[in-house]
Amino acid sequence: MIHKAVIPAAGMGTRLLPATKEQPKEMLPVFCEFQNDVIVKPTLQVIFENIYSSGIREFCFITGRTKRAIEDHFVPHNNPCIKKQIKPLDDFHEILNKSRIYWINQHEPHGFGDAVLHAKHFINNENFLVHAGDTILSAKNINILSRLFDIHEKYRPDATIIIHRPKDIQNFGVAETTIISEGVHKVLGIEEKPEHPKTDLAVLPVYAFNPIIFKALENTKSDKKGELQVVDAIQLMINWGLEVIAMELGTEEIRLDIGNPQSYKEALSYVIPEAKL
Repeated sequence: MIHKAVIPAAGMGTRLLPATKEQPKEMLPVFCEFQNDVIVKPTLQVIFENIYSSGIREFCFITGRTKRAIEDHFVPHNNPCIKKQIKPLDDFHEILNKSRIYWINQHEPHGFGDAVLHAKHFINNENFLVHAGDTILSAKNINILSRLFDIHEKYRPDATIIIHRPKDIQNFGVAETTIISEGVHKVLGIEEKPEHPKTDLAVLPVYAFNPIIFKALENTKSDKKGELQVVDAIQLMINWGLEVIAMELGTEEIRLDIGNPQSYKEALSYVIPEAKL
């Protein structure tokens, strides 16, 4: 059973400038359902609530410079400027009070893998979830993360990744797989943003890991940009003979990404179903 989540949210958001000059990209708003209405929530709150709805209550945010707004948002408090109760805000504060949240600062942006490595002592030899702070997984009446956890528990691999088939695969890690059962693959190889992709299976930055990932990250070389990548560490795990499984998103399961203007525009055109909290 997975009880802890690591949420890297330390990226600079340069592709969304000037909107992210003073505001973390993870706090950019998206549209959500709420009691037969539509409201606006920060992206990271939607991710947090989705993880909470999967049963996790311990969270570790990896943040960096210019991210203070995230910490402020995830502190329950009574704002004296708000004179009446607001149900969506009250519900959010209620689940914050039921959660344990830890904060770790990534002083320099040395990549997604480096951010995950910062959480080693928080995890303390347990299986855990890694969920990027700028990628939303959404489905009506389906908890995608619970499905991920069920697969990780059933097959007991060293890592379970999520794959899908996007229109444009150029900005993703790419996986080579063989099918085990419907929607479940064994990963034979994985590569970070290859110039010539070998398949159309893109890797999403949401993973269920055993603690062995930390050893792999510690033994993985940084890329040409000086960044440590989780995908490269997963390939090292495969080289070691460890098992990596992939869960493919179903037709009713949607990925929303706010990492660049085009994908954020697409995210704003979608109303995210209400999480069952």
